[in-house]
Amino acid sequence: MLGLEFIIVLLGLGVAAVYLHDIRQTKHTILRNYPVIGHVRYFAETWGEYMRQYQYLPDWAERPFNRLERSWVYRSAKGLSNLISFGSENVPSFIFRNAAFPILDEDKRPYPGKQIGITEGPGASREPYMAKSFFNISGMSYGALSRAAVTSLSRGAKMAGVWMSTGEGGLSQFHLDGGGDLIMQIGTAKYGVRDEHGNLSDDRLREIAAYPQVRMFEVKLAQGAKPGKGGILPAHKVTPEIAKIRGIPEGKDSISPNRHTDIGNIRELGVFIEHVRTVTGKPVGVKFVMGDPGFVDEWFAYCANNPAHCPDYVQIDGGEGGTGAAPEPLADYVGLPITEALPYVAGLRHEYGLDSRIRIIASGKLITPDKVAWALCMGADFISSARGFMFSLGCIQAMKCGTGHCPTGVTAVDERLIKGLDPADKAVRVARYAQKVRDEVEIIAHSCGLTDASHFAPRHVTEIERGVAGFRAQAG
Repeated sequence: MLGLEFIIVLLGLGVAAVYLHDIRQTKHTILRNYPVIGHVRYFAETWGEYMRQYQYLPDWAERPFNRLERSWVYRSAKGLSNLISFGSENVPSFIFRNAAFPILDEDKRPYPGKQIGITEGPGASREPYMAKSFFNISGMSYGALSRAAVTSLSRGAKMAGVWMSTGEGGLSQFHLDGGGDLIMQIGTAKYGVRDEHGNLSDDRLREIAAYPQVRMFEVKLAQGAKPGKGGILPAHKVTPEIAKIRGIPEGKDSISPNRHTDIGNIRELGVFIEHVRTVTGKPVGVKFVMGDPGFVDEWFAYCANNPAHCPDYVQIDGGEGGTGAAPEPLADYVGLPITEALPYVAGLRHEYGLDSRIRIIASGKLITPDKVAWALCMGADFISSARGFMFSLGCIQAMKCGTGHCPTGVTAVDERLIKGLDPADKAVRVARYAQKVRDEVEIIAHSCGLTDASHFAPRHVTEIERGVAGFRAQAG
């Protein structure tokens, strides 16, 4: 009997020791927030690859992101090896055309960067932006994300030399503290740049443009999660601080209009773009989800004839994109996927002679090097990711983003859960992930015989037709 009591005491001491270790360490948010029992997840994750051949779901079965994709991001963010053994588990829908004589190390060149905005002529910016990274952080609002998550992303963006979009929730001190380059997004409710009546405020535009970190402004027409529906922030997430930043009532649902009330056609969009660019002196882009192809055709024709109203970039968000709360029918069935939208928009840009005037940013589940390289081949100048960077923070795809009870603290409002996410550790992971994506995209470029990723073209990628012998080119 004494022996059993002794064993129970030892087990109790062991559990206590594990508990103390878990709450004191900063590398694993799950263990800080759920000491002891959190180890069950890591055990299942570690041994799952051996057990799945008997009973678990395969690595590629999960949605919206499968385990293969998430594991690649986790390993990259932690600085672990991404080398694989015994061949690929992936079933690709496209492949890259490797060159017979790939690039040697001594012939590689660093990515040269691309300028956004022009310096002369109609639609010129007083402060164009030279973007040094082709992979960047897409819009995620403070309020939808916790302060610890925004702080981590901001610091990581600075470390990696990438830009970060504020999302439609406005500019917070947590965005600024990191010191990295920022895009100030103007959503349909004009959070952060609105007056007391909810209209666009030139004074607020100038105030925000005065921050040197704010390099560009972005007019958001739509996002992939909910095309045709304004942003949704539940009342329990509208804290006094969020209310102040956005200029809205505290403790009430924050629901943006379905579109800008002062933008109802292409001409009004052009006038709005030119007004913001004139007031701020900085490049202005437009984020949208492609629905009716005729709109883009008409819009680019208008831009070619009215250069003062031309955006400096467009961000095409695929219908599969989106991090925030959204009605299921919109998330599932509205908006063309990025695989259809990007080649079409890039083709129209070329047709209207706007290649050097309008930069294209692509977004929508482009979180791994293969997807990023594909987008560059299809005509994107830059790729922007939200959920990829959420995974780099430790997101486990718990699907609780809108509840405020995210177990990793990324989208939580519970202070106990937020404290589990340590910005000092997670900022490093954000930077590692961004750098790993860029490094492996460059590896694909070198395999294709290119000195750097700026030379990707449609001829470097081929779509695989399932059930049909042979291959066909993705584009001309």
